[in-house]
Amino acid sequence: MRAHVVKIGNSQGLRIPKPVLEQTGIIGDVEMEVKNNQIIIRPVQNPREGWDKAFATMRENADDAPLLDDGDLSSSWDAEEWQW
Repeated sequence: MRAHVVKIGNSQGLRIPKPVLEQTGIIGDVEMEVKNNQIIIRPVQNPREGWDKAFATMRENADDAPLLDDGDLSSSWDAEEWQW
């Protein structure tokens, strides 16, 4: 498929046909990079995508226990160095 570069104010742009956007999942913002003299455009990924499922799996496997026990976490520094 060919596209024509058009002037948009002081910039230039491309009109991307709707079917192309639908195939790529692009809805709003995109990430762009230039690699090997080509422009790569991809949809912005949610950095926390899939966390809900991962947390649910952790809960099912009992992998969500605290790393520290509920014991006394104070040290001599608390008594000797800390000023209230």
